[in-house]
Amino acid sequence: MYFDTPKIMGILNITEHSFFDGGKYYNNPDKYLFRIESMLKEGVDIIDIGCMATNPLAKELSEKEELHVTETALNNILVRFPDVIFSIDTWRATVAQTAIEMGVSIINDISGGEFDENMFSVVAQLQVPYILMHTSGRPDIMQQKTDYKDIVADIYLYLSKRLEILRLSGVNDVIIDIGFGFGKTIPHNYILLKQLSLFKELGCPLLVGLSRKTMLYKLLETTPQNVLNATTVVNTIALLNGADILRVHDVKEARETVKIISQLNE
Repeated sequence: MYFDTPKIMGILNITEHSFFDGGKYYNNPDKYLFRIESMLKEGVDIIDIGCMATNPLAKELSEKEELHVTETALNNILVRFPDVIFSIDTWRATVAQTAIEMGVSIINDISGGEFDENMFSVVAQLQVPYILMHTSGRPDIMQQKTDYKDIVADIYLYLSKRLEILRLSGVNDVIIDIGFGFGKTIPHNYILLKQLSLFKELGCPLLVGLSRKTMLYKLLETTPQNVLNATTVVNTIALLNGADILRVHDVKEARETVKIISQLNE
């Protein structure tokens, strides 16, 4: 899976504890269906559906709970938007398999296959694109595990090893996500952003999720609601350093950023 131009992945968190939208789409089909329509009008390429929040303060749902929320949402969404490319944001193999069998196209796993030992075998069985992300641990403890010898080298080595396991399993469509904000300090995130292009050497498309994150609003001493401008700045840097997919809350602004950066290469 390669891209002639960078793609926009819109975020749709159907959860109670989303750090940015505060859970306004949880159990509210009218709102999340309208949100999908809005993102499509703004030029989104992929919509990433998450049914369990993964920020440090969020409650971890049981498998049964996450499955229920996922199935309910997808039953509403896929009938209305059968031709849209959706990804499922989950680290559980059962949820991923259910979503794919219902019509979702991509698995987006924050854990790199670490939280559920069955994930890689499910991906190999389903033969769908898989987003391989780095995190240092489960969301509730990941920010306590930020000791690295060399943040760039350590994550590069980790991803290369996980990528090798996937390829030996017969999985070829892998997208890399270095996991900004997941088990990294604010300085770590900016080191990774500065050296992002090194990860292109892994030979996979590179997804970047910087939208309204802690590395922006804590640095600027504000809130997630007030860092759209900062998000555009770091997305611009990411594109200049080789990002293939921007995972964002704000599709219109990301689409404009891609259009401007792409013009540089004309």
